[in-house]
Amino acid sequence: MIRILGIDPGSRVTGWGVITLERGVAHHLAHGCIKAPEGALGERLRLIFDGVDAVIDRWQPTEMAVEKVFVNRNVDSALKLGQARGAAIVAGARHGLPLAEFTPAEIKKAIVGRGRAEKPQIQHMIGVLLGIDGDLAADAADALGVALCHGHTRDALARLPAAAGARRGWRR
Repeated sequence: MIRILGIDPGSRVTGWGVITLERGVAHHLAHGCIKAPEGALGERLRLIFDGVDAVIDRWQPTEMAVEKVFVNRNVDSALKLGQARGAAIVAGARHGLPLAEFTPAEIKKAIVGRGRAEKPQIQHMIGVLLGIDGDLAADAADALGVALCHGHTRDALARLPAAAGARRGWRR
């Protein structure tokens, strides 16, 4: 069984979610948001680092997955997002967690089946896939989506060598 921490970084709100994956079946453990109030960027980054560090201490994940930075139009926002990602990644590295990174389109495709899904679709599917009743904050849902995407991707990749070996044997 593996325990995956998913992170949806943000300079104001960083979503996190923890799942376990056992024999290809995902189970929800916990989720939440780290909220960094207005103020100096350095202080917000410290709060993100401390928050992710505390989540890791509490839930003891064995792997970490983070959403990659997406640059749309506002370069300044993308830079701040990258710095928030960095704070979260350093917290994971401090604990020796292996890191996986996924683009927003990869995550959406893994969860909803198409890379241009909207936030309400992600929230709904995360609730369905993990059996979470009630409202789910968008940032926490996105973080759980990152964790699920990683879980499914790592399982599929783990099966590839066996499948390749089986094909080689079949051709002989």
